[in-house]
Amino acid sequence: MRLAKRALGCLFAALLADASLAFDLEGHRGTRGLAPENTLTAFRRAIQIGVTTIETDMAVTSDDVVVISHDPFLNPDLVRGPDGHWLAAKGPPIRTLALAELKRYELGRINPVSPYARQFPEQQAVDAERFPRLSELFDLGKASGKPVRFNIETKITPESGADTPDPATFAKLVVAAVQAADVANRVTVQSFDWRTLIEVKRIASSIETSCLTIQTKDNDTVQSPDGGPSPWHAGLNLREHGGSLPALVKAAGCGTWSMFWRNLSTKELADAHSLGLKVLPWTVNDRAEMRRLIDLGVDGIITD
Repeated sequence: MRLAKRALGCLFAALLADASLAFDLEGHRGTRGLAPENTLTAFRRAIQIGVTTIETDMAVTSDDVVVISHDPFLNPDLVRGPDGHWLAAKGPPIRTLALAELKRYELGRINPVSPYARQFPEQQAVDAERFPRLSELFDLGKASGKPVRFNIETKITPESGADTPDPATFAKLVVAAVQAADVANRVTVQSFDWRTLIEVKRIASSIETSCLTIQTKDNDTVQSPDGGPSPWHAGLNLREHGGSLPALVKAAGCGTWSMFWRNLSTKELADAHSLGLKVLPWTVNDRAEMRRLIDLGVDGIITD
C-alpha cells in the first residue's frame, strides 16, 4: 500500500468536495513520506504536490546562520560525514558548527540499518543533499511562482542550554531571516517552547505564531509536575486560564493551536474556534483519521 500517496489523495478528494473550504494542507518536513526530510528535494516535491504550506524546522550555526534541521545535533540516522560514511553516533550540536563546516555533511537518505528507515518505505533517496539555509527555502518558494506558505519551527527546549541559541537570540535571528527575504506575510513561526513565540511577537507583531503542544504518557509539554506553569509555556499558567488550553494559547499571542492529533477533543476544537484560533493537528498520516478530523472542522493538518 502506498500510504503517503493514498493519504494525500484522500485529503485532496475531501477538500475538492467543497472548493470554498479554506483548508491548510501542510507538508511535514517537506514531504517526509516521499523525499528525504527537510531537504530542498523534499520542499520541491511538496510544492509539486500542491501543499498550501511547507512545514519545517530550524537550527542555528555557530556563525548565526539559520538552517533547516529537525534535530539540533547531527543525527546518525540521516547524516553522513565528509567521508561518505554514516555517523557512528550522535554528532555535535549544529550550534557548534559554522555553516561551512555543516555543509560538509551529506543528507539525502536514511541509514538503512536504523529503525527509523522502516517508517518510510516510499521515501526516495537523493544523494548529495546538504543542510539548507532557511533563506534557500524561501528562495525556492518564491521562485516556484506559487503562493506556498512556510510554517517554521524553532527547535529549542527548556533544557537546550548551549546546544541552541537562547530564546531571544533564536527569535531575533529567525525574524531577521524572514524580513530579509520579505516573506513575513507568508510565514508562521511555531514552537513547543513558547518563549521563542512571545519573542517573535515582541519583535515583529505581524508575523503569525503557532503554539505547539503534546500530551502523552512519555511526552507532555502541558502539565507541570508541581502544578505550576509548564516550563514550555513561558511562565503562563494553565490554572490561571481556567484549565483551558485554547485560552492559554490565546494568552501566548498565537493565532494557531497545533496539537498532537490524538489530543484534540471536540470541545477544545469548539473552544479554540470561539477564541478565533485556527486548529492544526500534527502529524496525521492515517487515512481514516484525516477524514475524521476534516469532518470535525479542523482548519488544516500537518502530514508526511
